Amino acid sequence: MKNKVVIITGASSGIGKALALEFAKLGAHIVITGRNEARLNEVAEILDGMNTRNLCLQLDVAKEKDNEILVKETVRTFGKIDILINNAGISMRALFEEIEMDVFKKVMDINFYGTLYATKYCLPEILKTKGSIVGVSSINGYRGTPARTAYTASKYAMNGFMESLRTEVMHRGVHVLVACPGFTGTNIRNAALTADGTSQGESPRDEGKMMSPEEVAQGIIKAIQKRKRDIVFTSQGKLAVFLNKWMPGRMDKIVFNVFAKEPDSPFGK
Repeated sequence: MKNKVVIITGASSGIGKALALEFAKLGAHIVITGRNEARLNEVAEILDGMNTRNLCLQLDVAKEKDNEILVKETVRTFGKIDILINNAGISMRALFEEIEMDVFKKVMDINFYGTLYATKYCLPEILKTKGSIVGVSSINGYRGTPARTAYTASKYAMNGFMESLRTEVMHRGVHVLVACPGFTGTNIRNAALTADGTSQGESPRDEGKMMSPEEVAQGIIKAIQKRKRDIVFTSQGKLAVFLNKWMPGRMDKIVFNVFAKEPDSPFGK
């Protein structure tokens, strides 16, 4: 990874921040993007302290023009792009019958279209370097969960897009990886949107029992180094994917029962 130019979207916190720091330890040049300027600058300061060449860009992946700017500024600064990690994402928690359509669209704009735009503008440069394109997806990209219809739809869309793209570029030296963390201790659930678009606030899950962002980042980097097709984290995640493939009807009941037990579940006790 030494001297590789790595773009990480949504790098102001969580998995994105952890990825930036882990890549920096390996000698990569880092480009970080995000909407929260203060948090983004904090990550840039840490990278500066590690003597890592970095470019910090306050951008919104949901805006096509911002992704065009991202690529132009990266190439102007570093001259190439080796790895794109589509990490920016937002979650939601609300019944479909109650969610406002602009909230559903916002989740799709960030999670799916953000990935689409960034990949579209980075692809010509990554074709030159025969580099990697990574989609940080979710177990929800394999198995839908109740009260998370928009999030699930966005991750299914990402997985399908990445699979199709992989098949297009597989003989041109480009590596495409779909990484699916299970529940990870980040602020994505605290920032999850409710039916009217306000943030959820307190997470309904015990963050202490989840993977750390650093563990996920290390796993993703190893998968990139081995040019793996996909990676599903945690034994629970692997089991969910396996069971959903072979006994989907049974999984409907299992998943409902699990999520019905969440604190403040919309399904009651």
